[in-house]
Amino acid sequence: MSNTDDNALVEEQTPDTAAVELPVGDSAEQPLAVEAAPAPAVDPVTEFKKELRRLPGKWYVIHSYAGYENKVKTNLETRIQTLDVGDYIFQVEVPQEEVIELKNGQKKSVKRKILPGYVLVRMELNDESWGAVRNTPGVTGFVGATSNPTPLSLREVVKFLMPKDTTSATPEATEEEAAPVIKVDYEVGESVTVMDGPFATLPATISEVDLNTQKLQVLVSIFGRETPVELGFDQVEKIS
Repeated sequence: MSNTDDNALVEEQTPDTAAVELPVGDSAEQPLAVEAAPAPAVDPVTEFKKELRRLPGKWYVIHSYAGYENKVKTNLETRIQTLDVGDYIFQVEVPQEEVIELKNGQKKSVKRKILPGYVLVRMELNDESWGAVRNTPGVTGFVGATSNPTPLSLREVVKFLMPKDTTSATPEATEEEAAPVIKVDYEVGESVTVMDGPFATLPATISEVDLNTQKLQVLVSIFGRETPVELGFDQVEKIS
């Protein structure tokens, strides 16, 4: 056989894969990086409702003397311990919201009561828990039937206790840009509709007008009783 035939035979016996470059090292064994799918957005209201449903008891509203809400909360929490009714009365809250107030030309963040004259209590209603709450100094009664008060709905609890996002309402942020001056012609005794906040859509009557702070003091009917609420000019609308 000639040298030419020998070379041809060698070429036929050489596998095709001989010319393929294999990956160096163990990089071929590494899995491909897969980007994780973005987590679905969490609705804070839905999450708060889930949290409320897990808690024992129901939320009830009690009357207190205006300005004594925090004192009533302290008194009741003390009685819960001394009367050993912690198995029936679980939580006492004075609903508040953080707002920016203008005083002496300075803006500052303050906490304001959402329900002046009221305190919320999470409890299992029975004779023992009812008596402990009703006989607390500063409490004038339950909202609803005297002996069998009606608990708040889940929607109402969320409205009064849902934590508000105040990250954009810090004094530092508000000092950078002055609030726009709102031209108004509100008058004491005038009827308006609340457009923002926990009392949105409720009718109200103006009792005070402060042009310097652009605030209104209005009377809103809450649980059958007129309650003073402070609102900004932009939080109400005239009833035409």
